[in-house]
Amino acid sequence: MKKSIITLLLFIGVSMNANNLNESIKFYEIKDIKIPVIYEESKLLPTGFIRFTFVGGGSVSDGDKIGLAKLSASLLNEGTKELGATKFSDLLEQKAISLSSVSGSDTLNIELSYLKEQEKNAIGFLADLLKSPNLSSNALKKVQTKTISNLLDKQSDFDYIANTTLQSMLFKNTPLAQPPLGTVKSVGNIKLADIKNYLQQNLSLSRLIIIIGGDIDINKTLSLLKPILNTLPLGEKSQTHHYNANPKPQKKIIYKDTQQAYIYFGSPFVVKDLKTESYKARVMSFILGSSGFGSRLMEEIRVKRGLAYSAYMRIIPGKITNYTTGYLQTQIKNQDESIDLVKKVIDDFIKNGATQEELDGAKKFLLGSEPLRNETLSERVSTKFYNFYLGLPLDFNKTQLEQIKNLTLKELNDYIRSHAEIKDLTFSILTKKEVK
Repeated sequence: MKKSIITLLLFIGVSMNANNLNESIKFYEIKDIKIPVIYEESKLLPTGFIRFTFVGGGSVSDGDKIGLAKLSASLLNEGTKELGATKFSDLLEQKAISLSSVSGSDTLNIELSYLKEQEKNAIGFLADLLKSPNLSSNALKKVQTKTISNLLDKQSDFDYIANTTLQSMLFKNTPLAQPPLGTVKSVGNIKLADIKNYLQQNLSLSRLIIIIGGDIDINKTLSLLKPILNTLPLGEKSQTHHYNANPKPQKKIIYKDTQQAYIYFGSPFVVKDLKTESYKARVMSFILGSSGFGSRLMEEIRVKRGLAYSAYMRIIPGKITNYTTGYLQTQIKNQDESIDLVKKVIDDFIKNGATQEELDGAKKFLLGSEPLRNETLSERVSTKFYNFYLGLPLDFNKTQLEQIKNLTLKELNDYIRSHAEIKDLTFSILTKKEVK
């Protein structure tokens, strides 16, 4: 119950009152390593949170041990070796402290949230976890069993099957072709030694970015964290990963006993400079397929023709890869017509571009919704971290809004026409085999 309260306090809307906020980035030096610290002080609620993000600890670095990053993060949620998961969790609950770990595609994240009065205790629990995680055979067996059970459930999850099949084609011969959760076989083959090696490599100062927010004194909080940081090895910075989507159009059909066709599709998207292009890509994506009702795809496929229950397509520009991905679900009898229509809509969009009405609508929504996207403290510092991770200024969102505001129809359509590569579509189709 207490943990639910602290979570609610952290994630409810927090007014962006400039008088109550102090936000910045600093570099905290430990063992001659300058650790980036992204922070925002806010006195609006008596709470705080700390996130340790280790760049390089994500699934793209799993190598031949598919699922290693996810499994390792799960094991960090099993408490300390001395207390185990249940006792450790009970102690956290008693003090309304939340401590959890999760891995992404390129990062391992350990997040701590707490009431202001419990900051010292909360950091103490973080220290205990990093000093002695529950790297026991029993804990490993537990998280393996849970993960394998989840993977077995996904064997009947048609969205998961179609999407992972798409990724395996779009990013063939790269780590992105593999499911981050792993496979039943790969998860079962991961040993305790593999996880120990993974943690030893990734829980290091060279890979660390610290995110701190809330009713805190940044210098005091960092002084409390210093003993923890001194225990971490220097380590080595992770390698930079970037993978291009396959430009060769492909199609794969998976047959299942289904009443609907699940159609996932994607294509390459070339981005040379996020700082100067991402706003155009965002508007382009919004108009083509990411805005739901009102987007080209939804309008043509569902509204005008009633071929699908939903249809979307979005452009994903990032650090590891840039590509487009889309989805629609339709009656089996309509699948071929729907696929042809997706191709036609995209061809027309590249050829003729957007209309002034579409651009005006996109501007109105994107400029109006941005304050809501950064309404809470957690959202704001997470946005700043992501900008930093991408090599952009922390306040790049403000720059992007100004870029969107000043975007002309000619500039947008020139950009759209320059991205004919999105027509090179790969399709993953899960459907029912026709009975002859």
